[in-house]
Amino acid sequence: MTIHSILLYEDNLLLSESIQSMLRLNKQIKLVGAFENPTDVNNHLQTLKPNLLIMDIDMPDMNGIEAVTHVRKVNREIPILMLTVFDDNEHVFDALCAGASGYLLKKHISSKLFSAIEEVLEGGSPMSPSIARLVLASMHQKSSPENPYQLTAREKEVLTSLSKGNSYKMIAEEIFISIDTVRSHIRKIYEKLHVHSQTEAVSKAINEKLI
Repeated sequence: MTIHSILLYEDNLLLSESIQSMLRLNKQIKLVGAFENPTDVNNHLQTLKPNLLIMDIDMPDMNGIEAVTHVRKVNREIPILMLTVFDDNEHVFDALCAGASGYLLKKHISSKLFSAIEEVLEGGSPMSPSIARLVLASMHQKSSPENPYQLTAREKEVLTSLSKGNSYKMIAEEIFISIDTVRSHIRKIYEKLHVHSQTEAVSKAINEKLI
């Protein structure tokens, strides 16, 4: 019988303890560690040698998306199953694009934890159809000559809204994201377009027909 060693990263202590209890009941699973944040994840990979990471997306100090990015720099193979409250938000999409293997909704942990673990260990990617479509669209954009700056679908939305003269607050309300997320997107847009202002970004986008 194959024993799978698992590392858990979850900052909600009650939920973490519940997941740990479930994992310990499965004879095919060995829980080798449980942590409130993944700031030391690369050391854990070396010392604890897990076969699978279960990672919350929203955590203090270092979130799950950043952790996935760190892991993928040193280990491209280990499956990473993300935990999330909502399956249609941008964080899920970003985590998958960073290299996560799939995700599990927290409300389904009691009924689907072991099937999700089995799926990612077998090379599958548990995710909703809506997120799968976003991932595929992103892949197509990156390979398209019509998208030389590799702007994501969301960045194009923000840039289009920006070109209408909308404020950060109006952009946030228009596409249902936070103002902080708008700021983050605009920083990335500036970096990708090699510009330093809203006027430059909009001018370049219009002149080069990016939007």
